[in-house]
Amino acid sequence: MDTSRNSYAMRLLSALLATLSLGAVAHAQVANSCLDCHSALDPPYKVTKEQFSQDIHAQKGLTCASCHGGDPSKDDQDAMSKKAGFRGKIARKDIPALCGRCHSDGAYMRQYNPSLRTDQLTQYLTSVHGKLRAKGDDRVAVCTDCHGVHDLRPAGDTRSKVHPVNIAQTCARCHADAAYMKGYSIPTDQFAGYSASVHHEALTVRGDLSAPTCTTCHGNHGAAPPGVSTVQNVCSTCHVFQTQLFESSPHKAAFETASLPGCVTCHSNHRISHPTDAMLGTGPQSVCTNCHTDGDAGYQAAAHIAQQLGRLDRSVVDAAEILDRAESAGMEVSDAQLEQDQARDSLTKSRVTVHSFNPVRVQQDIDAGLQIAAKTHQEGAEALKERDYRRKGLAWSLLAIVAVAIGLRLYTRKIERRAY
Repeated sequence: MDTSRNSYAMRLLSALLATLSLGAVAHAQVANSCLDCHSALDPPYKVTKEQFSQDIHAQKGLTCASCHGGDPSKDDQDAMSKKAGFRGKIARKDIPALCGRCHSDGAYMRQYNPSLRTDQLTQYLTSVHGKLRAKGDDRVAVCTDCHGVHDLRPAGDTRSKVHPVNIAQTCARCHADAAYMKGYSIPTDQFAGYSASVHHEALTVRGDLSAPTCTTCHGNHGAAPPGVSTVQNVCSTCHVFQTQLFESSPHKAAFETASLPGCVTCHSNHRISHPTDAMLGTGPQSVCTNCHTDGDAGYQAAAHIAQQLGRLDRSVVDAAEILDRAESAGMEVSDAQLEQDQARDSLTKSRVTVHSFNPVRVQQDIDAGLQIAAKTHQEGAEALKERDYRRKGLAWSLLAIVAVAIGLRLYTRKIERRAY
């Protein structure tokens, strides 16, 4: 037994003796001698009753012995008896199998959560982590690295390490540590990129728990990086219509010929920025110019689509602005504002249809939006014209009333002078 184990044994024995010294009354109240002792130890052996009471296993009635063996009902060295199955600290290499002992047993798990999957261990063995672990790599993630040890919480609990909002940070504990990841030949800037992405914004700022995080694209227990040829299949789980358009586009064959991955060629993978019209065209933010050069058909098509999208965007903004002015002036333009929503929808649809890379098809959606925007703009202009007409009429009416009032006043004074 090495020095650290001797130290641990001595501290554990001291804690046991301290527990025994509490007397017969305290003995009658002992429910879990493991926690009674470990509450008095220093980290990493310290586990308090309060901490363990928050663990999903404890809440389901499991005890320390469920994983570590032993007999928690005893408060002496027999609690750690080999006869009682005591196994102490679980070696990292044994953790997946230990967790899988229960979590792979469908009949056992049904009594706690019938909807919980029971293929986690099987999936883990097929993952990059599991395969490296099978080769003896002791640094790759095992169950406790992601879920915790004595404070495991359901994934729906916001305090859980595997809650959607927390998953990226959990993965980053290893994958963003350049020193820890040295030797694996993969980047360590994924978390930094994801933190600046539109997906991260949707998840953490807007609170959309359906927004993608690490496990959405890479899987959880069966985690593996999607291959170049399968990236678009991963993206299509959410972006269905865009994928259908891309599949029928000329870029599909061109990308395959050049061995380029579908979506990430234009949108990147972890650092996915909010898509803008500037990604098209020929400006400094254009992604089209990464492949197309001035003069070729693709370059001209991208420039035309960008110009037309900008035109529709300006038309929608102008129409909305004039309708807002008319509404603020008290004019009834609610029907036009409802139509304006259709113009915005046409703009959104046009931006999606871009993935067909068919200028004619995109132009059809743009033209539909332009027609609606022009109509609502005209209705807004007519409402403002009616406002001005009413104001002029009101002004003339007020002038007439004032003139009559002055005339009546003068006539009254004339009559009064005659009376005297």
